Amino acid sequence: MTDHVNDQLQPMPEDWQRALAVVAHPDDLEYGCSAAVASWTDGGREVTYVLATRGEAGIDTIDPATCGPLREREQRASAAVVGVPEVEFFDHKDGVIEYGLGLRRDIAAAIRRHRPELVITLNHRDTWGGVAWNTPDHVAVGRATLDAAGDAGNRWIFPELIEQGLEPWNGVRWVAVAGSSTPTHAVDAAPGMERAIQSLLEHRAYIEGLTDQDPEEYCRAFLTANAQAAAARFGGRPAVTFEVFSR
Repeated sequence: MTDHVNDQLQPMPEDWQRALAVVAHPDDLEYGCSAAVASWTDGGREVTYVLATRGEAGIDTIDPATCGPLREREQRASAAVVGVPEVEFFDHKDGVIEYGLGLRRDIAAAIRRHRPELVITLNHRDTWGGVAWNTPDHVAVGRATLDAAGDAGNRWIFPELIEQGLEPWNGVRWVAVAGSSTPTHAVDAAPGMERAIQSLLEHRAYIEGLTDQDPEEYCRAFLTANAQAAAARFGGRPAVTFEVFSR
């Protein structure tokens, strides 16, 4: 049995104003950390979402040409629920994102545009806790985000971005990975939980294609169970967890 007493999660840093969340698909943030985002925006912080794809390959019964615009609409509505007014899409192909210079460049450009102190991404490792295999898209985007946080501050990496008016931004202080099996920090999930549930529920077409369970029951059960699972390491409080890398 794990000794949770000596393995407590630390509160997330609070001395920042702007965050940029970079993930692969619509719904990635809603499954991972939107309760934390709701708390941050309530406190006056600015959060922007950037998605590598439009999730067009995510629903088996809907062809990609129809699915992509549908999932984009769901993502924008979902973000608005937790106080995020701006959502960008890169238009990489869903399911076949490749880690490489193009992806790093796109993310570095977004970091230079938005100039965040905190960058958020999703689990970049091969598995979810050694139990389930992660998707190639999550691995590629998460890894590229960690790398692009450094690329964004180096004028000699992707110098073409300077020609486009995007000056280097070396102000990223942390990269926080949601969904990590080795978290280090957490945010109290309770204040933002109801909005997190409603935010995930905005992905109704995706959820209805995923499960026969009532969508709201599904969203509530999933998010509250995940948050409660972290409580033992966060003073008994349900929590959204992150693995935080300082820069």
